[in-house]
Amino acid sequence: MSSDAPATAPSNWNAPNIITGARIVATPFFLWMLLADGGADGPLRWAAAAFFVLAIATDAWDGHLARSRGLITNLGKLLDPIADKFLTGAALVGLSILAELPWWVTGVVLLREVGVTVHRLMIASEVVVAAAWMGKLKTVVQSVAITLALLPLASVLGAAAPVAVWANILTMSAAVILTILSGIDYILGFLRAGRVGG
Repeated sequence: MSSDAPATAPSNWNAPNIITGARIVATPFFLWMLLADGGADGPLRWAAAAFFVLAIATDAWDGHLARSRGLITNLGKLLDPIADKFLTGAALVGLSILAELPWWVTGVVLLREVGVTVHRLMIASEVVVAAAWMGKLKTVVQSVAITLALLPLASVLGAAAPVAVWANILTMSAAVILTILSGIDYILGFLRAGRVGG
C-alpha cells in the first residue's frame, strides 16, 4: 500500500460540527429563556446568561477540536460563523425587546456581522480575507459585553449596582466601536487582497 495515498476527508458528521449544529438548534430556546419572564431577574434570566457563556465556551472548544483532530470541513466553515452570529444576534435582539439595549446598537452590530459573514461566504472561492486581530478582539469584547448585559448583576449587588451598570455601558460601547472599526478594517483587507490577487 502506498504511503502517498490521499487522506480520507473527514465526515461532516463529526463532533465539532455536531456541537456547532447543537448551538444553532438551541439558540431559540436561549431566546425563550431570556424573554419568558419579561426581563425579570429570575431563574430563567440566569439560565439564559449561563447558556450564552456555555455556548461561547463550546464555540472555542469545537474550533480547537476541529483543528487539532483534523476535522475541519467545508460544512463546519459554513456553520460556525452562522452559529456565532445567530447566538449573538438573538442575545442583542432579546435585550432590545426587553428595552435593556437601544435598537440602534443591535442594528449596527447585526448589520456588520451579517454583512461581513455573507460577504465572506460569497467570495470564499475567489479571495480569502484572513481574520484580523481587530476582528478577534471585537469578538471577545462582544462576548464579555453581552454576558454582562445578560447577567442580572444589579439585582444582587445592592448598593454596588451602579458599578455593574457602568461596566455594562463601557463594555458594550467598546464592543460597538470595535464592531464598526473591525468592519472598516475588513473592507480594507478585502480591497488589499483583491489588488494582490488581481
